[in-house]
Amino acid sequence: MHRPSSATTCALQPDPPAILAMRGKATGEALACGPEETASESTDVPTTEPSGEVAAPKSTGEEQAPKPQEPAPQAPAPAASKPAPPSEDVPSAPLLLAVEDVSDSSVTVSWEPPERLGKLGLQGYVLELRRQGALEWVPVNSRPMMVTQQTVRNLALGDKFFIRVAAVSSAGAGPPAVLDQPVHIQRIIEAPKIRVPRHLRQTYVRQVGEMINLQIPFQGNPKPQASWTHNGHALDSQRVSVRTGDQDSILFIRSAQRSDSGCYELTVQLEGLEAKAAIDILVIDKPGSPSSIRLLDVWGCNAALKWTPPQDTGNTEILGYTVQKADKKTGQWFTVLERYHPTTCTISDLIVGNSYSFRVFSENRCGLSASAAVTKELAHIQKTDIVAKPKSFVERDFSEAPSFTQPLADHTSTPGYSTQLFCSVRASPKPRIIWMKNKMDIQGDPKYRALSEQGVCTLEIRKPSPFDSGVYTCKAINVLGEASVDCRLEVKASATH
Repeated sequence: MHRPSSATTCALQPDPPAILAMRGKATGEALACGPEETASESTDVPTTEPSGEVAAPKSTGEEQAPKPQEPAPQAPAPAASKPAPPSEDVPSAPLLLAVEDVSDSSVTVSWEPPERLGKLGLQGYVLELRRQGALEWVPVNSRPMMVTQQTVRNLALGDKFFIRVAAVSSAGAGPPAVLDQPVHIQRIIEAPKIRVPRHLRQTYVRQVGEMINLQIPFQGNPKPQASWTHNGHALDSQRVSVRTGDQDSILFIRSAQRSDSGCYELTVQLEGLEAKAAIDILVIDKPGSPSSIRLLDVWGCNAALKWTPPQDTGNTEILGYTVQKADKKTGQWFTVLERYHPTTCTISDLIVGNSYSFRVFSENRCGLSASAAVTKELAHIQKTDIVAKPKSFVERDFSEAPSFTQPLADHTSTPGYSTQLFCSVRASPKPRIIWMKNKMDIQGDPKYRALSEQGVCTLEIRKPSPFDSGVYTCKAINVLGEASVDCRLEVKASATH
């Protein structure tokens, strides 16, 4: 866990004599903090990096000489030009020095402030590194920094460092806190991991001729090696192409065939570690037709059929059968049953006197079979010799003289607006209708239009005037008699204001 801290960047450099002279006898060497001090000839000054992160020094030839891991010897301190400050004037050693994080090119360390800050106050901390096998401690920062966490970057793979940190006051640097074990900069390996998309966790179904394009993401650092197999064997490079990137692997088949069905396994390997993912692919096609069909029996208006399932199911289950019939006279096929699961059926409601053929299609997820199984013989629906014996009955006489079920009603109309008179009559046989005004026949007068439908008699008077007022009569006449109804029509202008 990183603790936030602020710091300025510093360069690694050896201790100058002026600061070494200020160290106490307990430390045996000094930590330099001067702002204007130059680095030793065997070290490089790194460029400035933000947020307390500093660059590592380049190692000298002497520092790279391999030596057994042992406590680093302390270099003898040069002759002091000034008397060493009292121990109570300098801070004590920082507390809880620990490594927070190590990558393949950096290390982050943190610590806690010392228990005693010194009489003159704390100016900051100086971090130092010493490569394993070297004698010299090299400062990371050229001046004290008020931070309790630092990241050193640009380290080389394989380097091992001892690390120490000291608190500095104006009286000098206190004793350092030193890590017990060296820090080893080595490659960080992230174990490979495959993330299979949700839709590929179940059987992936495609139809013959469709494209297959599987993109499988994976993780791993450094980039792992990916390989595919089909049912435990190498892929057919003529049919299947694979493209692997830094974070995914793509398997592509331009036109799927049923032979492409099976288990495809992706293996991702890295430094002896591996991850595997299996993807089941099913390529399906339309089924074949039923193997055979027979007409078992014909009775009345019924026919019984039986067939056998298809030998080729299209690489998937049969969802049912479609049964059709065709009359010999027309030759047109009509569907009788759809998605019918049994292999026997009875076709009913056939027409007497006709002959029928039957056929059956298989059906799966791709649809109906391309062809059907057709009966060889026809089903003849025979006519039966049945003598009808109708029951005797008395024929009812529905003759009736005319009678009005709905009479005419008195009516008032406005001049210039057409009006209608209605009545209803019942009679058998159908009566002849005569309209009269004031006892005079008005048949043929273009001012009037008479209608009679379903026993409803209508007289329309077109744009009446006051002269059209009077008594109107509707008379119905048939061979059994006659009947009539009257009403009074008054045509008058509306009152004016």
